[in-house]
Amino acid sequence: MNFRRRIPSLTALMTLEAVLRHRSFTAAAIELGVTQAAVSRQIATLEEELGLPMFVRKHRAIEPTTACLTLGTTLAQSFASIADAVEVVRSSQQNVVTIGATVAFSSFWLLPRLPQLRRENPGIQIRVVSQDTPIDLNAGGIDIAIRYGTAPFSDGTVIASQSDVIVPVCSPEYSQGRRSNELSGADEFIETDVQDRTWLSWNRWIEKRGRSLTVKPSLRFNHYTETIAAARAGQG
Repeated sequence: MNFRRRIPSLTALMTLEAVLRHRSFTAAAIELGVTQAAVSRQIATLEEELGLPMFVRKHRAIEPTTACLTLGTTLAQSFASIADAVEVVRSSQQNVVTIGATVAFSSFWLLPRLPQLRRENPGIQIRVVSQDTPIDLNAGGIDIAIRYGTAPFSDGTVIASQSDVIVPVCSPEYSQGRRSNELSGADEFIETDVQDRTWLSWNRWIEKRGRSLTVKPSLRFNHYTETIAAARAGQG
């Protein structure tokens, strides 16, 4: 496929992304190392090629059009992916170890231990890739994956394995305000909405514990990092 015939100038597209991100022609020009007039020309050329305005010019301000916002979102994601790919290619020629893990595991377990890992291995560079989608070692770019699942895995060799231990947690402040160590209807429960059936909801966990308590969460989040932050803040 000849992308050149379908895609406008990459310089113009990069200029658009910078202007949209800064909401300023001047700030975009400073970032790109060009004049404001050059930025204006790139945007004008892009608008002419697409046949659509990208910005509505107002007094000392610009407002992106719907078309600009649609294109800008895709551009930001695409440029980020290209930058990541370039970094992977560059790092492949260096002494770099790339570790992949879930967002929570990277934040709460791996990052606090990185200083010790770096002290014990002073000659290497470490790159951390955090994602909640499954990490495929066959795809390249990641040397070590910390993942949930049941071994064996077709794309790698298991070096170490540990079973899950699932327990309720709360902040010290919340714990001090409780009248009993046992869960009860008086507790504030925080739930994470997930589609993965391997995750235990509060009610499923309590059922497996042989309890009859029915939980009605007072807080719900669509991502577990927010759930953990709320618990740390003493919300339940």
